[in-house]
Amino acid sequence: MIKGKFITFEGCEGVGKSTQIRMLKEYLKTTNQEAIFIREPGGNSISEKIRELILDPANSSMTSMCEAMLYSSARSQLIEQVIAPALDNGTTVICDRFIDSTIAYQGYARGLGVQKIKLMNELVCGDYMPDLTIFLDLPPSDSFKRKGGHDKSDRMELESIEFHNDVYSGYIEATKLYPTRIVRISPRGSKSDTASAIIKTLQARGLIQ
Repeated sequence: MIKGKFITFEGCEGVGKSTQIRMLKEYLKTTNQEAIFIREPGGNSISEKIRELILDPANSSMTSMCEAMLYSSARSQLIEQVIAPALDNGTTVICDRFIDSTIAYQGYARGLGVQKIKLMNELVCGDYMPDLTIFLDLPPSDSFKRKGGHDKSDRMELESIEFHNDVYSGYIEATKLYPTRIVRISPRGSKSDTASAIIKTLQARGLIQ
């Protein structure tokens, strides 16, 4: 039986996920609430090696299906090694990216099909699906401007703006696919205002205090 709470963060490149996750971590620490923080792909030695393979700009010839399956492989390892044991033990798990990234990037922007990726995600995740997903809703035209450009060491960030626009559209499709799980929060205000909105949302769902 799953006892813990599973929270994920999603959004286009540069929307401020890392900052908001850090601020949530600080809030939980100051209020004595325990949680583990992980990222996707990654979170363990095997998945981190898969991450390096996926994001390496030298692998520009990687096919879309290969990319999707590598993400799924990293996710499978992360679930079995980290997420499932933590949730079964009653621990709150907070993950930077998860299944909705695959829907947006590979299912929609790569054109593999949202339903195909949805089935792949369900096969890999089983019962270990997020209780709530925070989608930081900002299109790439704005998010890259805030970020200050592309990270040239990240193969995904080096894709065209058209690709990233498709990623954003994919996230919107994901919100329609999972309307009760995915909560859209605009990060256009101050960092503290966004953090407050996230905390209030998580409190309202009974996921944190």
